[in-house]
Amino acid sequence: MSASPQAPVYVQALIFLGAAVVAVPLFRKLRLGSILGYLAAGLVIGPFGLGLFTDSASTLHIAELGVVLFLFIIGLELNLTRLWAMRRDIFVLGTAQVVLCGLLTMLYPLLVVDRPWRAALIAGLGLALSSTALVMQLLGERGEVQQPHGQKAFAILLLQDLAIVPLLALVALLSPQDSSGGDPVWLSSAKMLGAVAVVVLTGRYLLSPFFRVLASAGAHEVMTAAALLVVIAAATLMTYVGLSSALGAFLAGVLLAESSYRHELEADIEPFRGLLLGLFFISVGMTVDLNIIARHWALLLGALVTLTLIKVGVVYGLLRVMRNGHDVAIRTALLLPQGGEFGFVLFSTAVAAGVMQQEQATLLVALVTLTMAVTPLLAALAPRLAGSREKKPEREVRFDGVRGSVLIVGFGRFGQIVSQLLLAEGVDVTTIENDVEMIEAAERFGFKVYYGDGTRLDVLRAAGAERATLLCVCVERKETASHIVELCRTSFPLTKLYVRAYDRGHALELLEKGAHFQMRETFESAIAFGRAALVGLGLPPERVAEVEEDIRQRDRDRFALQQQGHDASAGNDRLYTCLLYTA
Repeated sequence: MSASPQAPVYVQALIFLGAAVVAVPLFRKLRLGSILGYLAAGLVIGPFGLGLFTDSASTLHIAELGVVLFLFIIGLELNLTRLWAMRRDIFVLGTAQVVLCGLLTMLYPLLVVDRPWRAALIAGLGLALSSTALVMQLLGERGEVQQPHGQKAFAILLLQDLAIVPLLALVALLSPQDSSGGDPVWLSSAKMLGAVAVVVLTGRYLLSPFFRVLASAGAHEVMTAAALLVVIAAATLMTYVGLSSALGAFLAGVLLAESSYRHELEADIEPFRGLLLGLFFISVGMTVDLNIIARHWALLLGALVTLTLIKVGVVYGLLRVMRNGHDVAIRTALLLPQGGEFGFVLFSTAVAAGVMQQEQATLLVALVTLTMAVTPLLAALAPRLAGSREKKPEREVRFDGVRGSVLIVGFGRFGQIVSQLLLAEGVDVTTIENDVEMIEAAERFGFKVYYGDGTRLDVLRAAGAERATLLCVCVERKETASHIVELCRTSFPLTKLYVRAYDRGHALELLEKGAHFQMRETFESAIAFGRAALVGLGLPPERVAEVEEDIRQRDRDRFALQQQGHDASAGNDRLYTCLLYTA
């Protein structure tokens, strides 16, 4: 059965879904990851495999919507404040990576293959770009998006997405063809800035009232349609003015990150994102021409090894120069050795502009696909090369029969002690944790702890957060705790939120976000320690109790002042300070 462009849509869908359903579970079972499964499925059903599809290009254009939706969801996870905090990694680290990798990589086609310098330069810069879709999918599967190496990789990828604009302009500049028929540079720049301004202003002032009106109508499917409309409209506008469609979707996501409808939008788009992103990787697999690889295997193998060594070496070196540890540097470097989806766009544009020949572009597309296939294997080596313990196989997320009136997220040292008090009173508790080793250790002591990521809305729902009377957030990372609070205040407004705070500043942030109760993780233990120290010094119990209550009251007064004034120095006069003696 072949699916030509004229074949019914359901026949094409049947082949795509069937290939994915067979290949992805098989590759995950073999510990090779879902991305390799999608690529292999595309290779099998594509024009160079069984020939069930003959037109991979048209499928790839549709599948790129998956990348667009993916960037929108990434934008929802950020906000302008976090984006500004990442500016050094984005603009310094990202720019240095593109320039250094591009210039070093161009030496291979220039010196080894004897290509013209213009074609070699565009090839090098195009190969310097990595695949945002592939890397973020890998990080998502491993639960490492919020880890330091995940954030470094994302910053570099974001700059690369922005870099496609000047690279396309460079192709036009190097083109031997007459390009005077296009818009002047000033007009093109004005269009781009205007499009960005439209997206920013619309996202900041119009989208929240727009979704509020739709939400009041009570039609869930209309909210889903509106979410897709926003993403596609932003992507279309950016494409029209010559910018990246993924950039438009990302901007729309960032501007909606502070919206109260953010989590609903994420839940609505997630199923479409997953299916279309899988379709994108299948489409990439369909472009692999085995005949070209067989004819030029030595050239491609040399290019594959060279590109991998250059990109891994440059990223690792830059991160070490910027004072990042070996663990973060090697994990980030092994995530970014591949070429990216924007390379396809750059190479096809270069052929149309006469900068490179079609044969070279075809080899570059094959090389990019090969690097994508190798990346999951390299990423799997990262924990060993980083000197950390290899992560154990993930458990299945299942919540059979959960009914607890209290849901505890995080079963580390803090969560274990909290659970003891609740269990002692006969409270029905459900506990979730995403550390497999912690779960196994708890099971040896007779605890029932469910595997699940508490930052995911679907996991919280499945664990019973909607029915729970109280939700105790006992995780260690303050960013994770804040994210869960935002998620629950929007989606489960009737559930009380008790949260472990990292420090005083975090405690103030949690209350501002809507937590009903917070406890700084070291406050009570420090009070108890100080009380014991006074007893050890021989003070009578009555005086120790007076001092303790005085300290507690001073802390409450200072905390209240800081809540009102949002100033970290408020109430400093309530502190006892050390006397300084000079000789």
